[in-house]
Amino acid sequence: MTFLTSEEVDALLAAPDPQRWEGRRDKAMLALTVQTGLRVTELTSLNCNDITLGDGAAVRCEGKGRKQRTVPLDRHVQDLLRSWLNERAGRGGDPLFCTRTGRRLSRDAVAQRLSTHAQAAAETCPSLLEKRVHPHVLRHSCAMSLLQAGVDTTVIALWLGHAGVRSTDAYVHADMTIKEKALALTTPVTARPGRYRPTDKLLAFLDRL
Repeated sequence: MTFLTSEEVDALLAAPDPQRWEGRRDKAMLALTVQTGLRVTELTSLNCNDITLGDGAAVRCEGKGRKQRTVPLDRHVQDLLRSWLNERAGRGGDPLFCTRTGRRLSRDAVAQRLSTHAQAAAETCPSLLEKRVHPHVLRHSCAMSLLQAGVDTTVIALWLGHAGVRSTDAYVHADMTIKEKALALTTPVTARPGRYRPTDKLLAFLDRL
């Protein structure tokens, strides 16, 4: 399973050119995807009125099986979306992410834009060259970020719109940091088995305290 580290995500989000209309759109789009873990079909189906800002900020989407879910938005993503919505100036039922002519972005277009920005980001973050970055990688990256932050897998399953927790277990197996923490808690292989028994000298020292 491929996912991005926090450093790689930062480099990716810094890649779109803020001086260009497409760059401002893409930065909001990529930041939203990384934070919410939306599937690319969910992302391209969003309309302007699917975004709620301010108190209770969230994005509403329709996932697999036409299941509706709502995912909260952090302040940084809110700020990007607020700026984009103001510039987009669309009506509620208009596509959130569109071309200059107002047409809804396709899945292929999102993948192409992501690939372009990943290549640019690799100039400052070379580890991206070792990864094939496609839209689902951003979904994996969201899940791994939540997992490493200590979020329970049942919550992650709801966040991502999984049918059950078993689909989320794959992230636990892929996260080496969790395994490394578990290893650190185990008894070293060089340690002698059994309970620790202090020496008479140590016991005498403790008695004098």
